[in-house]
Amino acid sequence: MSSIIQLLPDHVANQIAAGEVVQRPASVVKELLENAVDAKANDIKLIIKDAGKSLVQVIDNGVGMSVTDARLCFERHATSKIRAAEDLFSLHTKGFRGEALASIAAIAHVEMKTKQEQDELGTHLAIEGGKFVSQDVAVLPKGTSFAVKNLFFNIPARRNFLKSDTVEHRHIVDEFQRVALAHPNIHFTMYHNGSEMFNLPASNLRQRIVNIFSGKTNEKLVPIQESTEIVGIQGFVSKPEFAKKNRGEQFFFVNDRFIKSGYLHHAIMAAYEGLLKDGCQPSYFIYLDVPPNTIDINIHPTKTEIKFDDEHALYAILRSAIKHSLGQFNVAPVLDFDRDSNLDTPYEYEGKEASMPLIQVDANFNPFGDPDPAPTKSYSSGSGSSYSGSGSSYRKPEPSNWESLYVGLKQDTETITDIQDIQFESEEVTGSLFNDKEIEEAIYKTYQIHKKYIVSPIKSGMVIIDQQRAHQRVLYEQFLANMTVNQASSQQLLFPLNLYFSSQEIILISELQLSLVNTGFVFEEVKEDHVVISGIPVNVTESEVSILLEQLLSDLQDEIPESSFSQNDTIAKSMAKSLAVKTGTYLTEREQENLVNGLFACKEPNVSPFHKPTFITMSVEDLDKKFAV
Repeated sequence: MSSIIQLLPDHVANQIAAGEVVQRPASVVKELLENAVDAKANDIKLIIKDAGKSLVQVIDNGVGMSVTDARLCFERHATSKIRAAEDLFSLHTKGFRGEALASIAAIAHVEMKTKQEQDELGTHLAIEGGKFVSQDVAVLPKGTSFAVKNLFFNIPARRNFLKSDTVEHRHIVDEFQRVALAHPNIHFTMYHNGSEMFNLPASNLRQRIVNIFSGKTNEKLVPIQESTEIVGIQGFVSKPEFAKKNRGEQFFFVNDRFIKSGYLHHAIMAAYEGLLKDGCQPSYFIYLDVPPNTIDINIHPTKTEIKFDDEHALYAILRSAIKHSLGQFNVAPVLDFDRDSNLDTPYEYEGKEASMPLIQVDANFNPFGDPDPAPTKSYSSGSGSSYSGSGSSYRKPEPSNWESLYVGLKQDTETITDIQDIQFESEEVTGSLFNDKEIEEAIYKTYQIHKKYIVSPIKSGMVIIDQQRAHQRVLYEQFLANMTVNQASSQQLLFPLNLYFSSQEIILISELQLSLVNTGFVFEEVKEDHVVISGIPVNVTESEVSILLEQLLSDLQDEIPESSFSQNDTIAKSMAKSLAVKTGTYLTEREQENLVNGLFACKEPNVSPFHKPTFITMSVEDLDKKFAV
């Protein structure tokens, strides 16, 4: 019997490894940028076309590679970062497994140009599907250039699983921002389809954050600084009033490596306890510096998760550091809001004891005695004071002309001479508690229960309506109808609104601008870091505009629908969710009736836009069963 276990060919093994390393074009961007950082480059360029599907190119001015290294770097498990197994616990670089370039070369057309500073000529390599096509010498500048073209050209199934260009481009920007934030001392530039998207000169950490997210980011940041034997913490968190619905601007870096940690995120949320609105998330840029031998970064293929030796201590230190910073910069509220700093104890009196005042009491003082026309007073000098009198008393003088206070008042009271002259209003005695008119009005009256449900009687029993879901359905169909027929009503603002967003959020708003205009928004300008809105839908208040747009951007964080109908549907759902009356809101009788009438005038009143029931009916028979003994 022949053996059934065989070794895989190299090109098959590389394609399997590529499934872990290269999930989308953003994975290629991450690996190439980290290699450029490890090459000690101080100027890195990223060039992409068609959201990385056609081209991903990274150019750096690092140390470059020799001819032998240029050929060897595409072999599996070939790396310059590790010599022994012990090196895994003392890593100071990004990539160390040696699988990235081999995996990328197995599923794309790769062209590499590299040259070391001391060499006169460089090396030009071309690889297609893991096979070397050409190797030549070339006149090149110092550094390395990797061009990855036609990603997944030999695996059509993987290429079909890629999302739209908008989604893939957003993932690439996320990876670019993570590497750029981890290394503010490096000059990064990014180009997409020939246009410059980011130009981040070398700067300090705060300036790098402002350059990436633009807008009014600088005034949102609160610095954090803490140093202990376990961890060194620095970075910035946002002020509570700038918290958003989405979790876009949240970054953890451990030894200049981006990570994701729900445990550490919980520590930050604990520090903000009582300062944030429900559902809001703070922005933060936290940089942790820990000894390399206390972490294990080899537990996840993408290296975005890290195992810490002492997570509990790290949790406590991080939460305390953020609480301290929020209090130090007067971000957290204090108990005495009207405290006058002029009343604080001066520093020179800090060690002194307070002297007690001396009080002397006259034992002969009688408040009921005869008044003394000339009482004697004496005051003691120094820190105490005293008062002495000769048993005097004080009486309030009585006015002599008190009768004059009542002169001129009219006597409006009338004296009733005969009690039989009093007439009483006659009352009609009926045989029922309510008259017919009151009974007729009560049949159509609605009632609100616990500020959550609306009860309306019907012939067969009653209808119990969830006010929030019902209002969502009404608003959803209104917005969808307005966007479909392009006849939305808009109210002009006396003063236009300036709303600031990050560069990625501005891109999303630009793509959805036409659909938002059809709902009633009027955009005067859409700039790189803010938008100017001069008109809003009629059922939207000015204070709700920023909340509505933030909720919309949060809902579209994963993907923007390609078709216009899907875009309209998503926008209508998001706006209905933001503007619908919430549970706990009191509704007047007129508002309750309008909501009930509007719900049953909808095309699909049974369910909300999110496919949840809006009402239930309870018949008289059901009520009878409840009372049955």
